[in-house]
Amino acid sequence: MAEFHDSIDIAAPPETVFGYLTTDAGMTAWMGQHAQLDPKPGGTFAVDIAGYPVRGHYLEVDFPHRVVVSWGFAGSEDLPAGASTVEFRLTAIGAGTRVDLTHSDLPEIDVPGHAHGWAHFLPRLAVVGSGQDPGPDEDWRPLED
Repeated sequence: MAEFHDSIDIAAPPETVFGYLTTDAGMTAWMGQHAQLDPKPGGTFAVDIAGYPVRGHYLEVDFPHRVVVSWGFAGSEDLPAGASTVEFRLTAIGAGTRVDLTHSDLPEIDVPGHAHGWAHFLPRLAVVGSGQDPGPDEDWRPLED
């Protein structure tokens, strides 16, 4: 299994950014068209992204420092619901927040596709987190196998 790491700085305090990882409206503002979130350990993490049903559970919720979720795709044999882990670490920096993302337990073959996705969605999180509108996200598509 493999890991993917990335980070981004956001012009907002951790308390604000945290809401974009734990509320339905917050999540869909930067990623996905529909979300059903229950941000407590064992709670539902469900986000539909470009027709792909990401399903898992919240594993850890530490306001406003850390969110860990299980992640996979409903109906997938390669990466089934909850098979991988995504961790968001939020650290206050100056007037903003550094978000460090670790996506672990990924099959090696899935790393490029997830790297492509996170490279698209993390900048959208930075835009919405700083109080701006990232615009509709209708054109993004995952990498083809």
